[in-house]
Amino acid sequence: MRRRVLEFRHAVLRHLAAPGLALLIGIGSALAQSGDNRPQDQSGKPGAANSGAPADANKDDQRKTDQFVEAAKVLNGPAGNPECVWLGRRMVRLMWLDDLDTAFRHLDLYDRFGCPGGHVQATFRCLTRFGAEIDSKVPDSLNNHVHACWINPNAQPQAAAAAQAPPPSTSGAAPATPAPAPAAAAAPAK
Repeated sequence: MRRRVLEFRHAVLRHLAAPGLALLIGIGSALAQSGDNRPQDQSGKPGAANSGAPADANKDDQRKTDQFVEAAKVLNGPAGNPECVWLGRRMVRLMWLDDLDTAFRHLDLYDRFGCPGGHVQATFRCLTRFGAEIDSKVPDSLNNHVHACWINPNAQPQAAAAAQAPPPSTSGAAPATPAPAPAAAAAPAK
C-alpha cells in the first residue's frame, strides 16, 4: 500500500511538472516583453514635467496644421494635397537621412495617391542646396528646410542667392574695379 501511495505521488508530480515549467517560461517571457514598470518621466519633477506637455503638443499640432494649410494655398494641383504634402516631405526627409528602403516604400504610397513625382525630385534637389545650413543638433532644422523646399523647390540659400544676384546697374558711373586677389594666391610659391 505504501508503495502505491508513493507511486501515485510521483505520478502527480510528473504530470504537474511539465505544465508548471511551461507556465514559468511563459510568465518569464511575458515579463521580458512588457518592459519596465517604472514611470517614463525621469526628469525628477513629477508635476512640473507634465504641466507643459499638453501646451507644447497643442503648439506642435497647430504648427503642423498651419504648414498643411500653407502648402494647400501656395501649391496648385495635387502637390498641395495634405496626403501628398505629408508623404512627400517624409520621403524627402528619409532620403536625406539615407533610409532609401523606407523612402521607396513611401514612394509607392505617394504614387498611389496620384501625387506628382517630379515635385519630390525638385524638393530633394532644393534640399541639397541647403545642405550646409542643416544642423543635426538643432531639433527641427531638417524638417523646416524640407518644408521650405516643399513649398518653394526653387529656393536658394541666402549666401548663394546674394552671389547670384546681378550687381546694381551703374549708369553713367565708372566701371566697377575687380576685387583684389587673396593674399595666399598672390604670394609666390617656393
